[in-house]
Amino acid sequence: MNAVLIAVALSLVSAVAYAAAAVAQERLASRSPGAGTLRLLGSGAWWWSVGLNASAALLHVVALRYGPLTVVQPLGALTLVAAVPMGARLAGRRVSAAEWKGTALTLLGLGAILVTASGPAPDDVLSVPEALAVAGATAALIGVLSRPGARPGLRHASASGLASGVASALTQTVTVAATDRSGPVLSTQVVGVALLVAAFAAGGLLLSQTAYRGGLGGPLAMVTLANPLAAAVIGLSLLGERLQGGAAGVLLALAGAGLASWGVVLLSRAAPAAAPVDDDHPVAAVLALEPGSATAEPALVPRPHDPGHLTPATP
Repeated sequence: MNAVLIAVALSLVSAVAYAAAAVAQERLASRSPGAGTLRLLGSGAWWWSVGLNASAALLHVVALRYGPLTVVQPLGALTLVAAVPMGARLAGRRVSAAEWKGTALTLLGLGAILVTASGPAPDDVLSVPEALAVAGATAALIGVLSRPGARPGLRHASASGLASGVASALTQTVTVAATDRSGPVLSTQVVGVALLVAAFAAGGLLLSQTAYRGGLGGPLAMVTLANPLAAAVIGLSLLGERLQGGAAGVLLALAGAGLASWGVVLLSRAAPAAAPVDDDHPVAAVLALEPGSATAEPALVPRPHDPGHLTPATP
């Protein structure tokens, strides 16, 4: 079987596993929006989502051994395509017409990109200085995106996508270098870059969990767009990967990227987002009480002339 076809098949299965993990993370985040990292570590459901992520990542690693970044990474957009019907199914609703339209546009765009990106299997890798430079620049950008401020969900999703894309590029370096019989398997390059992969993969997972507190559609769309963008920049600028077909191929790839981006935006707008819960709000505190524990306290209602203030209701 052709190496690129193997990479595509593995990437498809990986995308489905990533989608299942994303839906699981979003449901956990919507149930416990204020849960910290330590609380998540004690959740069995969260570890199931981590296991799904790990399985998807393993398939992704093998796919990167057979195909270039410009082929494998765009297929990651299928994670969103798979996550939308999964999320709708678990929410007990039907997939809307806008969601189906977004799915079709995403698939058409990916097809155009794959036509121009179907190059040979990778044989070039990042050197240690290049890997360190990429890691340092990405860490600085992630720090800027994840700083406290407005709309943390989308910014954390962008940071998660960048971390995952860079982890994929570094993973390709590890797999190609480790399977190259010209040097030792556990060379300084392999071990050092593998540690960077672990750091970025873990960081991307935690950032995505934070991003999903604002819902699944928008944050997952940002992850889907930022991930292949970061990997493609590295592949085209540092790994010698090229698009096929010359100028016409570049135009086709740009058109495909536009279609895929439009489809992702439609999916992100069509998928209903979970409303964030503020644990410090008095209404949230009442709703968080165990059944029966709120009966001893008077109900809270807004004053007619001061909607921002809550006072006990009179019988």
